[in-house]
Amino acid sequence: MATTVVESKGSSRRFVKPPHRTLSTKLFTPGTVGPALKQAFVMLRPDIQWKNPVMFVVEVGAFLTLAYLIQALLGKSESQVPIGYFVALDVWLFLTVLFANFATGLAEARGKAQADSLKKTRRDTIAHRLTAGDTIENVASTLLKAGDKVVVEAGQIVPGDGEIIEGIASIDESAITGESAPVIREAGGDRSGVTGGTLVVSDRIVVRITAGAGASFLDRMIALVEGAIRQRTPNEIALTLVLSAFSLIFLIVVIPLWPMALNAEQYMTSYLGLQEPLHSLGTDVPTLIALLVCLIPTTIGALLAAIGIAGMDRALQANILAKSGKAVETAGDVDVVLLDKTGTITVGNRHATEFLPVGRYSAADLARLAALASAADDTPEGKSIKSKARELLSSDNSELDRADNAEFIPFKAQTRMSGINLADGRKIRKGASDAIIQLVQDNGGRAPVELFPMVESVAGKGATLHC
Repeated sequence: MATTVVESKGSSRRFVKPPHRTLSTKLFTPGTVGPALKQAFVMLRPDIQWKNPVMFVVEVGAFLTLAYLIQALLGKSESQVPIGYFVALDVWLFLTVLFANFATGLAEARGKAQADSLKKTRRDTIAHRLTAGDTIENVASTLLKAGDKVVVEAGQIVPGDGEIIEGIASIDESAITGESAPVIREAGGDRSGVTGGTLVVSDRIVVRITAGAGASFLDRMIALVEGAIRQRTPNEIALTLVLSAFSLIFLIVVIPLWPMALNAEQYMTSYLGLQEPLHSLGTDVPTLIALLVCLIPTTIGALLAAIGIAGMDRALQANILAKSGKAVETAGDVDVVLLDKTGTITVGNRHATEFLPVGRYSAADLARLAALASAADDTPEGKSIKSKARELLSSDNSELDRADNAEFIPFKAQTRMSGINLADGRKIRKGASDAIIQLVQDNGGRAPVELFPMVESVAGKGATLHC
């Protein structure tokens, strides 16, 4: 008996940066800029804009300036400034509001774009539903209701959240949990729950759906990513109150400037004995609006909502789902993260790294037998075992291609092993260490004493041992 070490890249107790999605690294994409521009104009509606007090003040000022511009174009303005001044001022005020709305809309559009792949998975999954007559009908996963029974076989996607009521299977949950190694799920006990969107690697199971459309784990993930119900964080609420207070203070400061300037104009007109009244910028409302916009914290107010959404989107680029803006704020204060398994932080690309022989076998003997046992194994582990064996046996690997008339034994969750029965009568098996040990004992054999500390040593390093 001998062992093969299969590791996940990055499992040697070090943090590995998760792979970034290509689309997420691009700030401006056709799928996000278009909706964001549209949303920037939609958000000019007062019932939406007033939720951001600072930008609402700027918007009101922009429309007041527009009214004075129209008055100037009609020749009814008493202002001393040229029309070009009104045009430039109004353009900048509207651009300020539109930029703030565009930043918020872009952050929301990017978050929603991240959910497109999840939506596609939910929409394209076909479920094999059991009818009352025990016949199978193919329906879309979105049509499943709680209580429906579906059949899922090897290579198929679990169509919805549910509980296994018949069978046992090996399930790849890496898309949900990040754990690269498949897990065993079986009917009865506390390991019967399955999640929609996971992949059945082996065997056949019957699942009773427990969550209908819109209530599954996948649906909740989509809702979180889209930020459909985005609650403001305590810090955001507090900052909004501070910004509103500052805006009110500067309003109180700027508004009295108009009557004070008007009184000064009348006094100087009388003092100088002029026939025509003097006009200064102090009584020019658009100028006072420009002064107010410069005084109030416009930049912070413009980007306040976008900061929270962008933080959730940036976390998503690292494959982290932030349930709320408060979680993002808390993450900024985190120094140490404790995780329950290495699969959460590793890339998830399991590959063979070393052949550890025991007894009278050499590493070359083990590599040859392991490669033969993996002849029909198309999983990443099986392919990496064959590749590693060919590297080790570069001078003599002819036997690896001699699997004619052999019987391939697929992996099953019940046995937790796979292998091959060769035409010359030899039987080769690989699988979980305890399963192989039990197989040896059932056939009257005895596991080598040095195998057990080897298993403990490899497991202690976070790797997986195949015997």
